[in-house]
Amino acid sequence: MDFIADGNVTALWALFVSAFISSTLLPGGSEALLFGLAAADYQDPYTLLFIASLGNTLGGMSSWLVGRIIAWRYPSHRLLKSDRYQIAVKRVQRWGTPALILSWLPFVGDPLCVVAGWLRTGLPATVFFIALGKVLRYSVVLWLV
Repeated sequence: MDFIADGNVTALWALFVSAFISSTLLPGGSEALLFGLAAADYQDPYTLLFIASLGNTLGGMSSWLVGRIIAWRYPSHRLLKSDRYQIAVKRVQRWGTPALILSWLPFVGDPLCVVAGWLRTGLPATVFFIALGKVLRYSVVLWLV
């Protein structure tokens, strides 16, 4: 574990937290942090990809969990008042869990994850497609370095 000995653990935690927050309804700048760390050769690119993707996937899953809680507590007509959620419901109903590959998109991804939880998509497929979209996005960021 060279990165712990080198003191890089703080930067990796910052990347993880930034990626997690970026995947919730809160704004974040994980791509910029990932790009900066990769450009500075701060860490192995695969480690950076893993940390950012893990944080972002877990953030997406927290939105999915919020959707599950909403499904238990509130009737469907409240969720469907928002245009963003109506569009997300149509996408997930049409494409199923593969629509979650788009969970990385700004303004679209968060509602997709919430709606997937609300529609009670299966956990393994949900994690897979959310993670796939996140890994692909961060791979492109690293490729640009």
